[in-house]
Amino acid sequence: MCSTPDLDQISTPVMPAALDCVTRKPQQAEVFSAPSGLSQASLLHQIIAVGSDLVSTYSNRGWWPRHQRQNARSLLRRIQILLTLFEFLLESRQTLPPLANLCLKEFYVIVHRARFLLNYFFQSSRLWVLLRNQMISCQFHELGHDISTLLDVLPLNELGLTADVREHIELLQQQVGSAVLRYDSRDEELRNKVLSFLNEFEEQRQPDTADLKTTFLDRVGIQDAMGFESEIKFLEDKIYNNRESYAETASDWATLSGVVAVARYSKFLLFGIHETVEGKQKYRNNPAPNSISVPSDFCCPISLELMLDPVVVSTGQTYDRSSIAQWMASGHKTCPNSGQSLVNTDLIPNRALRSLTSHWCAVNSVPCRSVQGSSGCATTLVAAKATVEATRAITQILIQHLSTGDLDSKKTAAGEIRSLAKIAKENRIIFAEEGAIPQLSLLLHSQNPIAQENAVTALLNLSIHDTNRRKIINQEGCLTSIVTVLRRGLTPESRENAAAAIFSLSTLHDSKKLIVDEAGGAEALAWMLRNGSTTGKKHAVMALFNLSMHPESWERMVDSNAVEALVGALQDEIVAEAAAGALALLVRRSIVAGLLGWEEKAVMGLAGVMRTGSSVGRQNATAALHEIRRRGGTVVGKRVAGVSEVSALVPTVPLDGTKRSRMKARKVVTPPRRRRQWL
Repeated sequence: MCSTPDLDQISTPVMPAALDCVTRKPQQAEVFSAPSGLSQASLLHQIIAVGSDLVSTYSNRGWWPRHQRQNARSLLRRIQILLTLFEFLLESRQTLPPLANLCLKEFYVIVHRARFLLNYFFQSSRLWVLLRNQMISCQFHELGHDISTLLDVLPLNELGLTADVREHIELLQQQVGSAVLRYDSRDEELRNKVLSFLNEFEEQRQPDTADLKTTFLDRVGIQDAMGFESEIKFLEDKIYNNRESYAETASDWATLSGVVAVARYSKFLLFGIHETVEGKQKYRNNPAPNSISVPSDFCCPISLELMLDPVVVSTGQTYDRSSIAQWMASGHKTCPNSGQSLVNTDLIPNRALRSLTSHWCAVNSVPCRSVQGSSGCATTLVAAKATVEATRAITQILIQHLSTGDLDSKKTAAGEIRSLAKIAKENRIIFAEEGAIPQLSLLLHSQNPIAQENAVTALLNLSIHDTNRRKIINQEGCLTSIVTVLRRGLTPESRENAAAAIFSLSTLHDSKKLIVDEAGGAEALAWMLRNGSTTGKKHAVMALFNLSMHPESWERMVDSNAVEALVGALQDEIVAEAAAGALALLVRRSIVAGLLGWEEKAVMGLAGVMRTGSSVGRQNATAALHEIRRRGGTVVGKRVAGVSEVSALVPTVPLDGTKRSRMKARKVVTPPRRRRQWL
């Protein structure tokens, strides 16, 4: 354990609880141990190889980090002195006493721990080293303490050392024995200075530009926009992708996120938003820094985000509690995914899925904030508010460039909004509140492919928040522009993301009729379903599924050939089940039921879903065939009931279907009951 530092030598922390959390010592990346079965010479060879590699790699570096420099150099000097001992023992070829052999194995562990720590130090970003100043200092001090302990135990008198080797080792023994844990007061003051900017934002005061420049450029050593981008990416990777267990409370995530927000604000303020080479690659191929691929089964069908509190509704579908509760509170009485009526509003916790998502979060170091203890709560709120206010300041800069900047500035600003809107719910709220939606809507008409793609994707990411969907729908001309991109977008990604945006907007009941009536919208979705990529087809079929829920959508769906496209999609196993669900809603209209009843491709396609689909898919196909038979007329009903493929598949539905679906399955092939004739 680290000894308590001399508090008189450290400036008073700005946010003590947050600092303690950020600097908590991480678990070691691996457990080091000396390999068994090695001869004395082999063990010495390996120790010397690792130690020499460290000294040669880092002693002559042209660039050294500004922080922890003294600790790193002291450790390298100690390793270099120890190498003289190990090289002497190897050259002397003497048989060492048992205690010395035991010490050698511990020295093997020491040099590997030193390599791990120095690699960690040199490969980390400047801000990360600064934020973890106390933890890294502890690590260096512990290594020095362990070296001191081994030198005290090592039987020097029994090793036959030459005078110069012994003199060096004894001097090292004195140095490490008298060393105490001290933090560099300048590094501590600078760390507190960086974190003080969080306090300023929390108080809704934007830091002084000159103060930011002095702190980050002159003292931290970040020299340009690319330097800031590298720092931001490193910290975000630590937050979202790293498996190092350094953050165990909400205040860890909040404080680190706050520092990222301050760094991003400083980058824009000091260097503008001119796109960097790294930024171009980010917008095109990696739109969000936290782009871990979340398993689709863990995502809420409504919000498309990781389910933190999964619950099951009466239809058997699972949603995140907050999303489905919002859906029901808006007056919806159907299941968003299946379209079936909700017989009650009960939300049953899906504990099995909750356990799986929690385990996935732990393995991938994804912050799972659904349950937080009271520890550090006040600090978390402060840091979270600072992040919000810093993001608001960033937003104002970006929207200013969207409004008055040149094309390159608008393109880059839209790309930044696209990226930030994907990261967190709070960002989506802030961007909408500050007026990003009207400016992004105008950028959809750009003839620059990347600008258009960034704009439509940014709107898609903003639409993940329910309130923002309403703002997008109500923004004059925005829906028309999104449909235009869907029809004639300049890149395949633009068209796909436009389809995804329409899918997101179509989850609102009030927007369904607006989307269906929008000129060319249904036709474009039908085209995407027939000809798009796998991703585009998924977005298109889910959008058509949502639109089919509206009772007045069927006529436009028929006239636009969307129904025909849904029938064709029954042959595509990737989208077949969703297509069957959409058709099950549309055939509630007698005209549509009659049309599909005479369409052999439709009947056989639904039969195929009954044969190979999941439980939900089979239920959707059964419901569609049942409605076709019931509403399509007597002739159509007999025709459907007489299809051998359908009658052969009906017995499979009771295996895992609901009582209602089993009843529908039987009615698909049951001859219609004749009405009694009264004389």
